[in-house]
Amino acid sequence: MPPEPISVDAPGGIARPLLTQSWLDLAFLHWAADPADVAPLLPAGTVPDTLDGVTYVGLVAFRMHRVGWFRLPGVPCLGTFPETNVRLYSVDGHGRRGVVFRSLDASRLLPVAVARIGFRMPYVWSRMSVRADGDTVSYTSTRRRPGPRGAHSRITVRVGERIGEPTQLEHFLTARWGMHGTFFGRPMYLPNAHPRWSLHRAELLECAEDLVAAAGLPAPEGEPVSVLYSPGVPARFGRPARPAGIPTP
Repeated sequence: MPPEPISVDAPGGIARPLLTQSWLDLAFLHWAADPADVAPLLPAGTVPDTLDGVTYVGLVAFRMHRVGWFRLPGVPCLGTFPETNVRLYSVDGHGRRGVVFRSLDASRLLPVAVARIGFRMPYVWSRMSVRADGDTVSYTSTRRRPGPRGAHSRITVRVGERIGEPTQLEHFLTARWGMHGTFFGRPMYLPNAHPRWSLHRAELLECAEDLVAAAGLPAPEGEPVSVLYSPGVPARFGRPARPAGIPTP
């Protein structure tokens, strides 16, 4: 089945969320990648999602805010923390576009432990900060455990004007309505929904990182092909679906 059209709005609402959270002060950095380098790193049943024959690796830094389960209110302290992830772009046999997380660095140990043990997600406990100074936002991350110890990133962006009409590539990189992964030993698709992104141009002032290489990908060469900023969105995740598209009980 061909990939679903890229949609800037969520294809459907999630009335009974499994998870709720907000993503705030996001910096999106992307480099072009060879689909042949990405394919071995994706879950079974998925292939690299491409635009004009090219796929991408993303380094996304932000503040996670008030993670909550079901319809319960988010936890103010434990559910709020900086996060930086390395992600790839995937599509499955049903045409569902998604992201695949190769690593997710977070500063709160308990959420990291729950995600690693309960869901087998590649969360890593790191020392992190997000600081804003006028129109400049800085993100730092230094990995604690598991390793590789010391893997790090330092990103600083200057936020520019709001984008009235994002390009096709900018929609491709940000309008993602699910994640592909392995849950409880089986390939799954976890849908999400959130309001349309408010995206801004951003100037990259600093980027020193080795998280992409630590995630098993070739180290990026040169400047990112896309640098974006968003003040953020609230998000809701639905129940995971099996490869056949049937939601789990």
